[in-house]
Formats: sequence, C-alpha cells, structure tokens
Amino acid sequence: MKTYLNFLSLLKRKTVHNNCFPFKQVTAFCITLLLTIIHFSAMAQDGLAGINEANQRVRSYFDAGTNLMYAIGAILGLIGAVKVYQKWNSGDQDTGKVAAAWFGSCVFLVVVATVIKSFFGV
Repeated sequence: MKTYLNFLSLLKRKTVHNNCFPFKQVTAFCITLLLTIIHFSAMAQDGLAGINEANQRVRSYFDAGTNLMYAIGAILGLIGAVKVYQKWNSGDQDTGKVAAAWFGSCVFLVVVATVIKSFFGV
C-alpha cells in the first residue's frame, strides 16, 4: 500500500525519485517470469507422439467393445426369445410383431459391432 501511495504522489508531483520505485521487486518478478517461460518451453513434447499413442490406446478398446456388444446381443436374443415364447403360449395376436422387433434389435446390434470393427480396421 505504501508503494501505491508513493506512486500516486509521484504522479501528482510529476518528478521521479530513484528510491520510490521498488526495483528489487520488479527485477525478481522479471527473473521469475523468465525462468517460468524457460521451464515450460523445456517441458514441451512432441504432439505427434501423443496423438499416435492416443490412437493406439483407443484402437485397443475396439476388440473388447465389439465382444461386449456381441455378448449383449446374445443376452437380448435370449430375453427376446423368452418374451416371444410367453406371448405365443398365452395366445396373443401380436407375437409376430414382438418377434420381429426383438430379432431386429439383435441383428442391428451385431451389424453395428461388425461395421465398427471393420471400419476401424482392428
């Protein structure tokens, strides 16, 4: 606060005295800023290597993801078969629609997993 008041008084007087401005603090700040900039520029890495590593990591998840989608499709197929069987035994008229819906969803899930696997070349 004292430095601020000295600065204001200098503006009013329009004269500058050598002992009023904190040169030691400004010098220390400039040196710290310079060292920080040098430190960050020294830590900079090749961006292409990071992108390639991220690409390989994402591609490594596709095998597990497609196997998971196949497993979910199989479970949905079993659940759908049980639902259709229950409707068929109870004599409902819309058994064909329900069977088509469950079968279509299972086929869609398997096709999506296959297309993703072939599209990304895993």
